[in-house]
Amino acid sequence: MRILITNDDGVNSSGIIATKDAMEGLGNISVVAPATQQSGIGHALTLFEPVRVTASNLNDGTEAFAVSGTPTDAVILGIFEISKEKPDLVISGINIGENLGKSELTTSGTIGAAMEAATYGIPAIAVSIQVNQGDIKFHDGHVDVDFEAAKRITRKVAQNILEKGLPEGVDLINLNIPSHPENDEILITRLGERMYNVHIQKRLDPRGRPYYWLDGDPVEDDRPGTDVHTLKMEKKATLTPISLDCTSDLSLMQEWFK
Repeated sequence: MRILITNDDGVNSSGIIATKDAMEGLGNISVVAPATQQSGIGHALTLFEPVRVTASNLNDGTEAFAVSGTPTDAVILGIFEISKEKPDLVISGINIGENLGKSELTTSGTIGAAMEAATYGIPAIAVSIQVNQGDIKFHDGHVDVDFEAAKRITRKVAQNILEKGLPEGVDLINLNIPSHPENDEILITRLGERMYNVHIQKRLDPRGRPYYWLDGDPVEDDRPGTDVHTLKMEKKATLTPISLDCTSDLSLMQEWFK
């Protein structure tokens, strides 16, 4: 089995080493990830400048490839240039900070990388761990996080995919793990209605020109059965199946567009 590991926190993230450790013994592992922190970049591609790949080593000394572009760039290069063969599984993560709800399908670089793998028919997992310290979510490098439960849960899901593949109609899985789960139970959930109240901070540079910081507070869906409720209220790992086909019900559209 061939397993490709990537992320959006950068190749030096502690989460990528945790993922590699979790996959030991399941197959041949390749690590191809962005050279720097890429959180929030979604499914972006680099099209207007060259992308460079540098052979490097993870903090534990094992081989990795650092990509100057986005997580999606890293997946493309990992599949078609570095490995030369399609992997049997792509894992994006373990991301520092949960990726929950509908809004993060398009903004999360972790999910974006898994989506890119899925477009080539490769089973993929986007995996994230909840953290309670906001200042470490966008850190570029080592963070002091306990990954032991996350590693066990990620390995369990990966083994299931390698043995059975994904069910028909499921292209990728979004896996979120509590920071300190009471046990390794995984619940199958749907996406919650997690959106953001947008904050825009306007400031002036030394020459008097305006610039902006974009931020926001999450508005979260607390309905049982959603990934948001299950992770935050029940403190259990959530497994959400995702399809790339976002087409709405055509019959409803035809009735509307008369």
